[in-house]
Amino acid sequence: MKNFLIAIFVVLAVVVVSSLFVVAEGKRAIVIQFGKIQVDDANKVKVFGPGLHIKIPFIEDVKMFDARIQTLDDPADRFVTAEKKDLLVDSYVKWRIKDFGAYFVATRGGNKAQAEDRLKGIINNGLRSEFGSRTIQEIVSGERTQLMQGALSQVAASADEFGIEVVDVRVKQINLPNEISNSIFARMRAERQAVAREHRSKGMEEAEIIRADVDARVTVMLADAERNSRTVRGDGDATAAKVYADVYSKNPEFYSFVRSMEAYKKSFDSKSDVLVVQPDNDFFKYMKSEKSGK
Repeated sequence: MKNFLIAIFVVLAVVVVSSLFVVAEGKRAIVIQFGKIQVDDANKVKVFGPGLHIKIPFIEDVKMFDARIQTLDDPADRFVTAEKKDLLVDSYVKWRIKDFGAYFVATRGGNKAQAEDRLKGIINNGLRSEFGSRTIQEIVSGERTQLMQGALSQVAASADEFGIEVVDVRVKQINLPNEISNSIFARMRAERQAVAREHRSKGMEEAEIIRADVDARVTVMLADAERNSRTVRGDGDATAAKVYADVYSKNPEFYSFVRSMEAYKKSFDSKSDVLVVQPDNDFFKYMKSEKSGK
């Protein structure tokens, strides 16, 4: 009897535990009974929020879903613009489950990977349509916000069919493919080099003009200085000649004596000098003169 009561207690405990389920914060749950989703009196899918709930054990199954906003971030994809130019676009999508019943059916039991695959196709088509209707200049110069809003409006209706709400579509980065980037950079480099050569040639031309102007000014300044120096030198020679003439007119003998002494000093300045002259030459007249000796 005791063992029977224990068995009944164990069975009741298992039944009670099997009839309870807990939904965590940020999660939602639906109940599946014989393969069908449980609905409420209004014939809408019954969604269980966070907390403790009851189900029929062994008959109803509980399927949990993440009700938070999720991010779908895929590698960059290639898109074609209106002028048939390729762009590498890196984007991401913010989404969440809106209709848990439709999501469960569309993704074959709430398979998140399948939901993201279908969402990728929808987002790709929306972005492809938006990029295909714009040029690169329009995309880069300021229509990115309109582009993302247009893509969001296009994908919202399609995603709604399998119970997903697309919260936001964002383009993180837009790049040119390597082959296009290289050709553009090469063209830009050639253009910059041409501009640099033009500036360099203009600079050399201006440098030559400045150099020629400076050379001309220097030549004029040197000519003026030479003319002035000759004028000053001529004035000095004239003054010196006048002084000599005045001195000579006052005392010719003394002037001749002084000039001869200066000539003797310069002539016999070095011991190695040799002077060959006739003894009776006028150069030595003050050395031979008794009057001068005195």
